[in-house]
Amino acid sequence: MGEMEDLCVTECERCPALVDSRSQIVNGTGPEDADILFVGEGPGAQEDSQGEPFVGRSGSVLDDQLRIVGLDRDTVRITNCVRCRPPENRDPTTDELENCRSYLEQEIELLDPDVIVTLGKVPTEHLLDRDVAVTKEAGSVEDVRVNGTPRRLLICVHPAATLYDRSQEETFESALERAAELAGVDGSENTSGQTRLDGF
Repeated sequence: MGEMEDLCVTECERCPALVDSRSQIVNGTGPEDADILFVGEGPGAQEDSQGEPFVGRSGSVLDDQLRIVGLDRDTVRITNCVRCRPPENRDPTTDELENCRSYLEQEIELLDPDVIVTLGKVPTEHLLDRDVAVTKEAGSVEDVRVNGTPRRLLICVHPAATLYDRSQEETFESALERAAELAGVDGSENTSGQTRLDGF
């Protein structure tokens, strides 16, 4: 993969509970100059065993939707707020998120993406530092400072949400379409700047 060492955490013992529950540290994947960075919550069982983010069912949903909007997993970067699997797939604690935050900030800094897409409630609230109603706010773009640098953040539902609630599929696709636009990837036929997002 020829990944920059700085993007990979090789040894970390900051969270005792996660050190116990992980089989390995799961780092981000994708090019180190990707225009779009997807940020999930943390690895699940499949991610923990394969050592890659979003390789389970949620990963398949993400891959399919990326293709639909003219993106490709090989051209985007995908990472998580915490790089180790929490026990029983529970949400990461505030302390765990904070412990891992410097790794995420460093990854964002080195990558310098055009847009950061947060997948679900945990990463969205973590980076925006406020309560977020993800379903309502999906597709909206916020300006946020990460480590002092202004970044564009696009709120998105978690891909798994589409598995439990079909109505989320459109929400998810629209948000990814918006991400592609922000990153200057043109997957849509019409280039007038009017997309389905503007239609009611």
